Amino acid sequence: MDYILETKGLTKVYGQKEAARDVSLHVPAGKIYGLIGRNGAGKTTIMRMISGLSVPTRGSYSLFGKTGHEMEKMLKHVGVLIESPGLYSRFSGYENLKIKCIGMGISPKGYVEELLKTIGLEGADRRKPAGSYSLGMRQRLGIGLALVGDPKMLVLDEPINGLDPQGIAEIRQLLVRLRDEKGMTVMVSSHILDELAKVADCYGIINEGTLLDEFSAEELHRRSGRFIRIRTDDPAATVRVLKEIGVEQIREEADGSLAVSEQLENTAAMSKAIVEAGIALQEICLNSVSLEDYYLGVTGGGRHA
Repeated sequence: MDYILETKGLTKVYGQKEAARDVSLHVPAGKIYGLIGRNGAGKTTIMRMISGLSVPTRGSYSLFGKTGHEMEKMLKHVGVLIESPGLYSRFSGYENLKIKCIGMGISPKGYVEELLKTIGLEGADRRKPAGSYSLGMRQRLGIGLALVGDPKMLVLDEPINGLDPQGIAEIRQLLVRLRDEKGMTVMVSSHILDELAKVADCYGIINEGTLLDEFSAEELHRRSGRFIRIRTDDPAATVRVLKEIGVEQIREEADGSLAVSEQLENTAAMSKAIVEAGIALQEICLNSVSLEDYYLGVTGGGRHA
């Protein structure tokens, strides 16, 4: 697989505390990578190291297949938003972006306008100072600042933290557009795991500075043991009907419902066969362990972040 970022034994020590310990991450190109962990687990520490904002105590990492001094040159292709966006509160969003463009020597005509369109702020009043923006607008502007220079990878630390449902949806849609329309790789941390599960292609679970697990969204589905739950007024007859249409992997649960672990895409055919057999169908749905459930299982439960 083509990895845009790999870390090997990445470790950061502050005094006597190991904030990150022997972390070996693998971030595929063109994917959204969700970094999960409690507050203080080491997520921000890792993000700061791979963004060049903090020097590892030991270990190494590569960007775009480059290491050492060659890798350091590649940091210009990484956009970063860690903690609160650094905005000039008295200037508008347009002016904030313009200032960063000037600082980076970027001056194509219409560049700032295109950035504003990308982050959904093209309609914002150019006379309105960023300090009066809503939290969601400030977060989008922060992402816009990270996009100056057209990076190939974004590193975003808790970009939806504190946002209302509308703001969360807007950031989520923006990340998906950046991946799908621009082919951008995004590493994002979030404590709102249900929202992260809607966009991430792969995940890393960090606990007490250690990487416990890495897996893709597809692997999560396989590991979580997805199945179809069926509830009828006659479970035995339902089993016979399902076997007649080629469904064999069926188990009866303690509550009388049936769990089917194959042909998960054929719920319509199963429903049709059951109803046509004169059996009262009370429920049929696809069940799976959520990202939060899986995370709590890996870390031993407790409060997540």
